[in-house]
Amino acid sequence: MAIKYKRQEEFRPGRGYTKKDWDAVSDNPPLTEEEMKQARPFKEVFPDLSEKIEKAVRGRPKGDTTKTPVTIRLDPDVVEHYKATGRGWQSRMNDDLRKAAGLKKAG
Repeated sequence: MAIKYKRQEEFRPGRGYTKKDWDAVSDNPPLTEEEMKQARPFKEVFPDLSEKIEKAVRGRPKGDTTKTPVTIRLDPDVVEHYKATGRGWQSRMNDDLRKAAGLKKAG
């Protein structure tokens, strides 16, 4: 099953490339059906580079200390309060617990 993408016709900022980059490649014609049939996956064409990239971006970097997973029962309003602060709410909760316990920041 071929996936059809709508071709972007004009430069739009905030997409990971500059107007200069867009101007340098924007006159490239779309691939023909024959060219599409000949295309191979990046991983197949550049296996060594692909493996190197995969290793570089796989997962989150290891921290100096690892966290201990626990199950804890909290009041719903407490959980909602922290979740409402957005991404990283568990880390902020951990920091608040650390302060309440009188512990120094880890790391």
